[in-house]
Amino acid sequence: MKALREVFGETLVELGAEYPNLLVLDGDLANSTKADRFEAAFPERFLEMGIAEQNMLGVAAGLAFLGFIPWLSSFTVFFTHRAADPLRMLVAQTKANVKIGAAYSGLLTGYTGKTHQDVEDLAIVRAMPEMVVLAPLDAVEARAMMRWATAYVGPVYLRLTRDPSPVVLPEDYRFAPGRVLELKPGRDLALVGTGVQTARLLEAARQLLAEGIEAGVYHVGSIKPLDEEDLVQKLRPYPKVFTAEEHSIYGGLGGLVAEVLGEHDPKPVVRIGIEDVWGESAPNDWLLDRYGLSPRRVAERVLEGVKR
Repeated sequence: MKALREVFGETLVELGAEYPNLLVLDGDLANSTKADRFEAAFPERFLEMGIAEQNMLGVAAGLAFLGFIPWLSSFTVFFTHRAADPLRMLVAQTKANVKIGAAYSGLLTGYTGKTHQDVEDLAIVRAMPEMVVLAPLDAVEARAMMRWATAYVGPVYLRLTRDPSPVVLPEDYRFAPGRVLELKPGRDLALVGTGVQTARLLEAARQLLAEGIEAGVYHVGSIKPLDEEDLVQKLRPYPKVFTAEEHSIYGGLGGLVAEVLGEHDPKPVVRIGIEDVWGESAPNDWLLDRYGLSPRRVAERVLEGVKR
């Protein structure tokens, strides 16, 4: 188990040693996002921007066009809601080489409740031309995505979660943008996840196996770009597909999979996620159960869908 925010801080330090032009801009949340590790290692390259993500994005765009590689540190909701206009106008439209470390995404944000829980971010950022949108499965993929994003020239949005989650991928994993990962082959149906939710699908698949259902498990870490042909080919053998995400059922992974399959290989797609409601402040396990995202609740939803 390892928290993606811990990986964020550690990898920033590694990258800082390799890229002398890498800067970190923080929205007064470095102790939460763990960007303070970069501050300790490279204080002259750490810029505290205060509680002003709108200005941070403008400064980052300017620094990018001066040849720097700015990594931004703040909570997801502040980037995609408070600063949506400068994200769109100054970063996406100009193709600025800005990397957004969007921390505390999804439901499990440490009791902050609906004001800080961002379950609409993928829909917002995925719709912006020029944006790369990534949601790592675990600590290994988060580190690999950060290394790829730093070398890539253009805007990147990296969705990160707060609390420890299982490590699934091997240490020698190499990230390839657009690729769909098959984590478990199946026969009866496919479970497709993104971000750390995919690890919960592996457990849900184990529970379904006890009910006689062999579910394949697939991970879409690269929301955009997506290798549509790869997705279609991997899901083609299955008569029914279930997607699950710690995000609204509108505009995120479920919408993406339904769009692609609808055009190239139509079949039933059941979207599991936040069903057009706001979140609330509560313990993590309770929230996952409440919104149908725990392994047990996903397995129950799949069983219902199979019977129906």
